[in-house]
Amino acid sequence: MGSVVQRRGEGGVRRRRRRSRSHAMAEINVTPMVDVMLVLLIIFMVAAPLLTVGVPVKLPDTAAEALPTPQEEPLTISLAADGRVELQTTEVPFDQLVAKLKAVAAERKDKKVYLRADGSVPYEQVAQVMGALNAGGFRDIGLVTDPHGPRLDGSGQ
Repeated sequence: MGSVVQRRGEGGVRRRRRRSRSHAMAEINVTPMVDVMLVLLIIFMVAAPLLTVGVPVKLPDTAAEALPTPQEEPLTISLAADGRVELQTTEVPFDQLVAKLKAVAAERKDKKVYLRADGSVPYEQVAQVMGALNAGGFRDIGLVTDPHGPRLDGSGQ
């Protein structure tokens, strides 16, 4: 590398020597790593809400596929066209439904319940039964439908 000559004023010469070897830098540059981590954080913050799946809601006469079967026998509530409410195969008066559901919920590990309602039952009655299910401790409600209903994409059945 040699020496560098600098001239000063009236003739004075000053010599400065450079080091002939440069030393390795002992610091790690973390800026690129921080940039990558921030980009990944933003990606995961945007993608995480999209990964959560809500309760599948199926309305009567749809082309939806069946839900996977649980290990425990599923609890089924049926609402007939004449207004009768059945818990599994036992008819239950509507005013005793919440008490029966609380007793069943205390014994079951799986809180999934399937609601089968006749297509001619008014939505108000279905909503009342769903409210009773919620008050009885069942928050995971699946609506059972006939899978051979019309498709809304125009492809028929």
